[in-house]
Formats: sequence, structure tokens, C-alpha cells
Amino acid sequence: MKMDSDLLHSPAVGLAEEEEADMNDWKLPLAFMKKRHSEKIEGSKALAQSWRMKDRMKTVSVALVLCLNVGVDPPDVVKTSPCARLECWIDPLSMSPQKALETIGANLQKQYENWQPRARYKQSLDPTVDEVKKLCTSLRRNAKEERVLFHYNGHGVPRPTVNGEIWVFNKNYTQYIPLSIYDLQTWMGSPSIFVYDCSNAGIIVKSFKQFALQREQELEVAAINPSHPLAQMPLPPSMKNCIQLAACEASELLPMNPDLPADLFTSCLTTPIKIALRWFCMQKSAKLVPGVTLDLIEKIPGRLNDRRTPLGELNWIFTAITDTIAWNVLPRDLFQKLFRQDLLVASLFRNFLLAERIMRSYNCTPVSSPRLPPTYMHAMWQAWDLAVDICLSQLPTIIEEGTAFRHSPFFAEQLTAFQVWLTMGVENRNPPEQLPIVLQVLLSQVHRLRALDLLGRFLDLGPWAVSLALSVGIFPYVLKLLQSSARELRPLLVFIWAKILAVDSSCQADLVKDNGHKYFLSVLADSYMPAEHRTMAVFILAVIVNSYNTGQEACLQGNLIANCLEQLSDPHPLLRQWVAICLGRIWQNFDPARWCGVRDSAHEKLYTLLSDPIPEVRCAAVFALGTFVGNSAERTDHSTTIDHNVAMMLAQLINDGSPVVRKELVVALSHLVVQYESNFCTVALQFIEEEKNYTVPSPANTAEPGNLTPVRDSPAIPRLRSVNSYTNIRAATTARNLNKSLQNLNLNEEGGPAAFSPGNLSTSSSASSTLGSPDNDEYILSFETIDKMRRVSSYSSLNSLIGVSFNSVYTQIWRVLLHLAADPFPEVSDLAMKVLNSIAYKATMNARPQRILDSGSLTQSAPASPTSKGTHIHQASGSPPMPSTSSSSLTNEVPKPPAREQPATRPPYTPTLGGQAPHSHQFPRTRKMFDKGPEQAAEDGDEPGGHRNYISAALQTGLCDWSAKYFAQPVMKIPEEHDLESQVRMERQWRFLRNTRVRKQSRIITQRGLSRLDDQIFINRNPGVPSVVKFHPFNTCIAVADKDSICFWDWEKGERLDYFYNGNPRYTRITAMEYLNGHDCSLLLTATDDGALRIWKNFADQKNPEMVTAWQGLSDMLPTTRGQPSASTHSLARRVSIYLDRSKQGGAGMVVDWEQETGLLMTSGDVRVIRIWDTDREMKVQDIPTGADSCVTSLSCDSKRSLIVAGLGDGSVRVFDRRMGPNECRVMTYREHGAWVVKAHIQKETDGQIISVSVNGDVRFFEPRTPDSINILQTVKGLTALDIHPQANLFACGSMNQFIAVYNANGDVISNIKYYDGFMGQRIGAISCLAFHPNWPHLAVGSNDYYMSIYSAEKRLR
Repeated sequence: MKMDSDLLHSPAVGLAEEEEADMNDWKLPLAFMKKRHSEKIEGSKALAQSWRMKDRMKTVSVALVLCLNVGVDPPDVVKTSPCARLECWIDPLSMSPQKALETIGANLQKQYENWQPRARYKQSLDPTVDEVKKLCTSLRRNAKEERVLFHYNGHGVPRPTVNGEIWVFNKNYTQYIPLSIYDLQTWMGSPSIFVYDCSNAGIIVKSFKQFALQREQELEVAAINPSHPLAQMPLPPSMKNCIQLAACEASELLPMNPDLPADLFTSCLTTPIKIALRWFCMQKSAKLVPGVTLDLIEKIPGRLNDRRTPLGELNWIFTAITDTIAWNVLPRDLFQKLFRQDLLVASLFRNFLLAERIMRSYNCTPVSSPRLPPTYMHAMWQAWDLAVDICLSQLPTIIEEGTAFRHSPFFAEQLTAFQVWLTMGVENRNPPEQLPIVLQVLLSQVHRLRALDLLGRFLDLGPWAVSLALSVGIFPYVLKLLQSSARELRPLLVFIWAKILAVDSSCQADLVKDNGHKYFLSVLADSYMPAEHRTMAVFILAVIVNSYNTGQEACLQGNLIANCLEQLSDPHPLLRQWVAICLGRIWQNFDPARWCGVRDSAHEKLYTLLSDPIPEVRCAAVFALGTFVGNSAERTDHSTTIDHNVAMMLAQLINDGSPVVRKELVVALSHLVVQYESNFCTVALQFIEEEKNYTVPSPANTAEPGNLTPVRDSPAIPRLRSVNSYTNIRAATTARNLNKSLQNLNLNEEGGPAAFSPGNLSTSSSASSTLGSPDNDEYILSFETIDKMRRVSSYSSLNSLIGVSFNSVYTQIWRVLLHLAADPFPEVSDLAMKVLNSIAYKATMNARPQRILDSGSLTQSAPASPTSKGTHIHQASGSPPMPSTSSSSLTNEVPKPPAREQPATRPPYTPTLGGQAPHSHQFPRTRKMFDKGPEQAAEDGDEPGGHRNYISAALQTGLCDWSAKYFAQPVMKIPEEHDLESQVRMERQWRFLRNTRVRKQSRIITQRGLSRLDDQIFINRNPGVPSVVKFHPFNTCIAVADKDSICFWDWEKGERLDYFYNGNPRYTRITAMEYLNGHDCSLLLTATDDGALRIWKNFADQKNPEMVTAWQGLSDMLPTTRGQPSASTHSLARRVSIYLDRSKQGGAGMVVDWEQETGLLMTSGDVRVIRIWDTDREMKVQDIPTGADSCVTSLSCDSKRSLIVAGLGDGSVRVFDRRMGPNECRVMTYREHGAWVVKAHIQKETDGQIISVSVNGDVRFFEPRTPDSINILQTVKGLTALDIHPQANLFACGSMNQFIAVYNANGDVISNIKYYDGFMGQRIGAISCLAFHPNWPHLAVGSNDYYMSIYSAEKRLR
């Protein structure tokens, strides 16, 4: 079979036609491909945010120690002549030595005060050791835990020694006295910063580190050995948090160039702009504008802190550039510590970068600890030189002629560079260098709008970009901007804040503290704001009120609830969704907001969203109503009425098409269950009782009515592939029916050891099945029990419920939960099982313990057994006491005690008579249902209600966090499917070309006409008896379903691709399959006869099959309701159907038809309606009554004419026009067949006919407008299966008499197939299903002997 590969390279394919066909594929909508189907519904992993400074610090005290000894040079330095003389821009020789010293000291203090005006400054001029000690200890004492700065100028004393000493003076200045760095460390303590401006300063840094290490070791010794002499001394402070800046390396001397100041290092650190300009002039003197001299530089107009003046602007640019260099070169954590923690330290380090650049040009290398990577060659310095050049070039004219100052283009150019980085988008590249500059620009009104716009575009790149921006320090800037009233900033700020909060929600507190929430409340209330900006505002508010009481209070006062309620009906779906989530969060565990909601009838306004076309919006509404009833405050009659009202509204969503909505529904109902726990316990007990006394004959095994469905024993089980989304394939596990386990006592009484044989007990891991406390995986109520409760039809004894009327809200909600526990989507049923079991557990644990009188019956009961002291033995080990058995089906299995000492196996006989029921530790004392049980309450040290939150805490859907991910992901980026260059798009294009080729080539074959169709091209034994077969329309895959599993075969290669379990309960079977999106990313829909629909992806490839979604397509189609076929049905139909599948009993199962063009799914079967589902909205859009008393056996629709044709079990064929109302939509009924219709088909052409075939083999052709058939053909009797080829006008009939006949449109038999090709040529089994390929002339046949074969036209035609 080389057909496909030949085709793909066939030159005959004309291009024009191919492209035309392609366009149709591009236009077809895709079903179930939204994010909610492809992603797990959970929030993103929280990024560890390191941007918040855990310990912001201040430098509060500064010691300025100057050892100048003006006029006396130290002995170990030989000075040049002339030499650098200026200290703090003062020539010491220009005045008396004492005055010079004091002036220099005062000047140095002023220079530092420019950077940190609020610190305490203390000068120590030419000091002694004692003076230094006194100064340092007093500053440390005042500073407490804050930082102290020690500035040391050693220009008038010898250089530091290798032993780790610096020099000071004696009292009369006759000697230089060494001062050990070790002592200095002790006096200064930590945290401190040291600045050393002297030659060989690097030595001090090295000694400092050695001493610091020595201290650490001493601390360790003292900690390990308290008797050690070191431990007796006062502990030396740790030097971990100390920072040092030194003017040069250990072997270098300071520059002596007379054009420079002597304290060049101090000048760079404290007067950077002045020294930078001088240095620039000295470097570039030949290239400067004429007239710019060193004297002129002194006259630059303006103030450093006024950004509008030339000097201020230069200072601003300098700050931006040094910050940028540091951010780009330093590791993030070091950058945070040095440049964001302490204002003075940040300034000194920015200026240190300049010192490195200037001093290296004089062969001096400044040193820092912690050490920085070299930055003096960074490209940004050229931008600085340019900015300085532009400024200086204007100076002569500004000063002489008074012309206006032209602002620097620096910031605008840097923003352009940032914009270029953004437009040249590639993932995985270095972050943009300009980010810190964007931050600086937010300060300027001129560039602010543009900067915010670019910042927003940057944050939109994803959570990594947000983290980067936060690490640069953007947060305080955007927080401050919320005080601005400029309307044009609103959209930008809202966007930026949405991005920040989507990544780091901890900012909620900062916003409320600074009243930032008011900004977003006003944006939300502003009806002129576009919907997407209001959506972001409401998202931000939803984060502010999320589990944060202060935020809830602030927003409640800001009128958030009324604001939200006004926007519930906004046309923008994302806004509706977030408005609902925001409401749900503001009244979550916050009663004032709930009552405010009640006053505004918020719950009633939310009801409209329960039928919203967008599933996510319905979800959000369910969430909001769930938290509305889930408040734990005291209940009044009024609030109970409201809760009941909400509960009954929510219950209507029980058959919503979206599992996301139903999951949220279970959680919402679980809040209600927690609120009214005692009422639900009462209902639960009654249901458990009811279930025990009633046996449902299961259709799967009518032979043994007393037994609940047997274990599925098929040889195929071991070969099944595991399926991702099926964490517990419930129906494939052993039956754990409560019926047996709860009556365990009975078995004990009768037969000792027999009680533990697997037949009597639900099988579990240990010998004794343990009573499922909610934390166990072992449930009290097994899936089977719950399923049985759901199907029990007689609720007679429910009327006698204690104080709960038959149709009370609690009973109804319990039924809803039972229904949800049998949901086809595993995550929904798992959640519902948790809720039901939690209540069943509490109910059975709290029921009154009673002595058993009659081992045969559990209904007669005696008074509660007296407490015997013997039962307290167990209490000692902290485990709960044994429960005894009671009439309310209380089990006698032991809950797993927390203590591990329990022996693994228990003796088979458990004495129960003296036992006592344990008090439920989870049950609030006030809500006991019966009496108090044994008098043991005093010994229960447990917090009452301590476990009440078991359900609510465990149950969450992650919906809100998942929805929030939208804001963290890129919004402005073209989605991949629209990006013409993307992989996704290329693959799609390839698939569409393949489709066109298949269509074209198969059309050529079918148009030639087919004379035979019996060439067997595939045969294989299927793992189960085939019940439905379906060809993939375009690739070589065929799906074959047996009762509850699906097998995929590659019919061209003849190999099995996959086999997996569909997950339907044991008494149901698969009755229909459809490929959705067959033209593109195919999904497989399976329909089972209990009305459930499941949709699968990732099948038939190397991945594990995954369930995309599942829902109850037809709600009232429980397989048990099928009676015998109606009398009008021909007895042959009955014989055929029973022959085909014993469990059919005359039912048609579920039939479906899929319309890709509209995304509509028609479903029907053993019901009286045709139900239409819109897969885009995932909701039911129409119920068309069939008007007949029998089941629908076949459906076919034509989207262009809006017609639906249904074949029925009573032989009628009915035509409906779905555009009309339910009463007049049946436009035609044909009653010509006398028996069960096997297939009804409408041709898709504009004047296509209806073809229908009954079990008697009569094929009838109808014109939709005429009342009678226009043609009749007679085929074989005893039809079991039939299919019609949509292109080739062929139909194939399979008979119970073990043959297949293929007819052409004139009714001529073109092939009769009775035997399999092959060595023995054995007879074909009874035909169970057959299907034509939608395009190729291939016929797939499944028969009762497990074989699956495919027949095709002769080879020469293909």
C-alpha cells in the first residue's frame, strides 16, 4: 500500500485547486483547543522574588579621621616637586596649619553631607589612639544596628604596615603611633563601611579580611567549648557586613600629578562631577571647543539636585550611567546589596566606579571589598563623555552671551536604544542595558509617558522581565506615580501594575499602605476607560483583596462591590470574569462584604453569569457564589434562606458542558456542606441506609441481581496503556461496595475467618479494609456505592428523615453531589467523592452507638452501650478508640490510628459489644446530631471545629491563579498560530496540503466508478469485540472501540498504535465515536450509552492519551431505564440487537453527529429529544423534542440547510429544522419503514437526498420536500450494520448471517464478502460494525469474533 506516499509526490495535483481547498480548512473553526483544554488549571510556580530588600539600612554616623600633620611630610614618602597639594579642594599651605586642618575637615563634612545630610558627623583631626577609640565606640553606641562610616585620610603619616596597622599621633605630635585594624574592628563593630585614602591602602583591606576570619574562628571555638578562655571574654563582633573602599592596591602609591588634588580618591567619592569634568578637560584639551578652560568649568550654572539646570542634568546623567554600568556588570545580589540597600553606600559605589576609571589612568587601582568586576572600559562611559562634551560645548555662549541651555539628548537616545532592543525581539538574549536608565527617566515629566510605554512593553515579555525590572528597583517609582492625577498615565500604570501583581502578589500590602488601591478603584469606576484597562484594574483589585483582610476592608470602603456589580454585564468577557472573581474574593471569609453584597442583591445579579457563553465566566460566577455561601459567620434565618437560594441556582449547572465549571461547582457546594454539616450528615445517613436496603439490577449482569457489578475481567487489562488524566481508573479497580464492608459485622457473627475473604469485603491493601478517614485513600463510600445511590429510584423512606423534608435543599444538593461523583471527568468526580466521603465519615462516626441484638438484621437497636473503662486503653497511644456498630450502618472497621504500633494483621473476630463510638474530633461540639455518646468529651483536648475546614482547605480548583497567568504572559505578542513563521503554523500548513491531496486523489478514484470492493488490505485481531469503527479522514489511522476501550491501528502499515481505556463505568458501553478537528489537530470523541461524552488527545502517537474534556451529553439516559423494546418494534430488530450485544436489551445507546463548520454536536439516543451542544461555549444550546416514544438510532445533519435527520427505533425517519422553535421544528416525518432504522443519512449537497435503511434491509431515498420516498431498494434482511460512502454513492450492509454486501446507487451488488483472505480463509463472524472511509474507497468491518478487516477497490484503480 504505497498509495499515500505516491500521492504526496504526485505531479498531477494542480496548484490553483489545492489552494482553494486549503482556504476552507483555514476557515474551519477548531473545537476544544482553548487554553483551558490544553493546560493544567493551576497557577504558575511562584518565582522567588529577591528584589525586596529584606534589610534596608541607613548610614547614621560618620567618623572623619584626618591625619594630615600639615607642613610635615611622613618619612616613608618621597614627594615630587611640584606635587599634588589640594585636600578637599583647599591648598593647605595657603593658610596656617591649624586653620587649614579645620577648614579641610569642615569641607570634607560638607562634601559628605551632599550625599547624606541627615547623618551625625564627627571629625577627628590629627588624633591619638584614644581619641579614635572614643570616637568609634560612641558612634557605634548611638548607631545601634545601623551602619557607621569610617573615613581615613593618611596623607600625613607613614603608609600602613603589613602587620595590619595604620598610623596616628601621640599627644605632642612627636611620634607616629600604630593603630591595629583589629582594634578598629572591635570599636567600630558591624555593619560598617571604611574608606581609606592613603598609599598602599590595599594592605589594610587584606589585613582586615584576615582579622575578620580570625574573629569568626574565635566565635566558633567559644560556641563549641564554653569552658575555653575565649568564651570567658566579651565576644568580638562579627565583621561579615563590612564594606571597604581603598584608594589603591597594596603596592601602589597615590598619584602626585600637580594638576590633580592630593586626595583624588576622596574627590571622586564625594565630588564626582567636579573631578570628572576636570579630568575630561585634562584628557581632551586639544579637542575641546575653544574657550573651555578649567576656570570656566567652575562656573557651570545650576545646582546638583535641580535636574533642569546644566549641573543638575549632568549629575542626573552621571547617576543613570553609573547605575546602569553596575546593574549590567555586577551579580544581581551584590547589586542589590551595594546599590539598593543604603543611599549613602549606593552613592559611594556609583562614585567608586568613576574613581576606578580616573585613577587607573594614573596607574592606580582602587580596591573594594566586596570586590567588583572591572568597569572602567564599559561602553556606557562613552555616552558619559558625549553628554559632558555636549554640555561643555555650550558653556562659553551660555556664560558670555546668556543663551538658553539646550537639554541633553542622552535620555531620549537611551530610550530609543531600549525601544530597538524591544523591537528586535528574540527570546533568550541578554537583558537590555538601558533598564536602569528607563527607571531614572520615570522621574522626568518630559520623557515619562514614553518611558512608561516602553516599560510596559518590556514587562509584557513575561515574568522574567517583571523580575528584572523589580530587581532594578522600579517598585518605589511606579508606586509614587499612582499619586499622579494625569489621565494619560492611567492605561500605562494599570498595565504595569497588572504585570507586577501577576508575578508578585505580595505587593498588595504596599498598595493598600500607600492608598494605591484608590487609583484602581477610580479607573474601574471610569466608564470612559476601555474595557481592557478596567479588566486590569479589577484584576489588580482582586489581588489586593485576595486573602488580605486590610485590603478587603479598604476596598469595601472604596465601594468596590457596587462598582463591580455595575460591570457584571459588560460585553468584554475577561472583564466579566475578573469582576466575578474580585467579588468572590472580597467577601471570602469577610462578613461585612458579604452583607454589603446581600444589600445590593449581588447573588441575584451573579445568577445571570451562570448562563454566560464563556465557560471561564461561568466558572468565576460559581466561584463568587461559592465564597458567598462559604462564610463562617453566625447564621440567621435570612442568611440561610439566601444560602438555599444560591445552592439551588448552582445546582442547575450540574450538567454544564465544561468540566472547569463543574469542578468549581463541587467546591462551591462543598462550602455549603461545611456550613450545614449536621444537616448533611443526617441526609447522608439516610441515603446510606436506603442504599443498603435496595438492590439495583445492573444491566450488565441481570443474572445475579443481588451482586453489584462484577470486576471487569477482560484479557486485555494488562495491555492497556496508562492514561495521564486518569489518576484512579475507578471502574477498573475492584468493587468496593459499602453494602459489604458496612455489614462486615454480620459476616463476623456468622463465620469468623470468612469475614476477610475478598468476596465479602471490599479488597484493600491490608487484610482489613480501613474506614476511610478523609485523609486515607480508602473511601467509606466507594464509587460503586455512590453510583448505586444515584440510581436508586425509590426514595420512599426518605420522607421519614429527621427534621429534613423529602425534597429539602440538603437532599437535593446531596443528589447533585452524588451525580457529580459519577462525572465522566475524573477531576470532577474525585473532588465530589472527597466531599461526600468527608460527610459520610463524619456521619457514621457520629451516629449513636448501639448494641446488636439480632445478628441477622441490623435494624433493631438497643440503647447506647455504657462506657466501659476498658476502652480507654487505646487512648493512651493517642489513637482514636474503636467504633462499634450501629443501626445507621456504622462500620466496625477500625480507623487507621496515627500511632504506628498497630500490628499489621488483626485477628479475624473483632469484639464489638463493649466497644464505643469515638467522638468525631472533626465535629464541632455544638452540632452533635444525636446524643453526646459516651461521656468522654472532657478528655478530648482537641479544639472543637479544628477539623471543620478539612474539606474547604483541601478543595481548590486553581481557577483564579490560572486565570491570573493571563496577565503574566505576553499580551502584545502575536499568538503562535497567527505567526506565519512559527512551527505551529508550518505544521498546520503541511496538514492542510495533505488534506487537499487526499481529497483530490480520492475524488479521482471514486468518480471513475467502482466495480468491486473486496480487496482485503488489512486484517487484525482487536483486543476486544469491535463495537464502533471510525476512519481518520486524512491519515492512515483507524479507531476501533470495544465496550470500554479504544484501539488505534495504522491500516497502511498494519500495526497497532495504541490501546487505552475510555473510563466509562462497567455497566455502560461505547456506542459512537467522532473525530473532531480531523482536518487539523485531531481529537477523538467517544459517546457511551449512559449519555457521557469524553474527548481524547495524544492518542496513536508516542505520548500518553489524555482526556481533554468530558461531560454528560444526555442527562437522563441512565442505562437502567431501558425497558424492553416497544411492541411496535419488529421482533427481528430485537433478535439482531440481542445477538449483537447482550446488554443492549433493545436500546440504541447514544448517537451523535458532529458539524465541524459550526462546532455543534448533535446528541440523542434512548431519550425523547435531540440535544444540541455548542462546543465553543461548552453548553447546551437547544433541545429538539423528537415527538416519538421510541429511541433515536441514527442522526445526520446538514449545516448549510440547518436540517437534522433522525432515524428512530419505531421505524420512522424525522426531519427537523433547527432554526425553528421546539414546537414547529419537526418539518417532515416518514413512516415507511416497518422496523428499527439502522441508518439515516442526509447528503451534504444543496439538494442532497435523505437515505434511510431499516433492519429489514429496505433502503429508501427521500427528497426533504416530498412526503413519500422517491426510490426503494431491497437489500439483505437481518441487517446489523450499515454505512453509506459520502462520495462514492456506495452503501455496505453487514448481516447477522455472517456476510457483507456492498451495493452501488442503483442497488446492484458489487461485492459479497463472506470469508477472510488468507491461508485458511475462515468464515467472517457476525458483523458488529462497519464504516466507510470519508474519502478513500475503503470499508472497515468489525465482527463478533474480535477481527477487524478493511476492504478496498482493486489495486489497479488505487
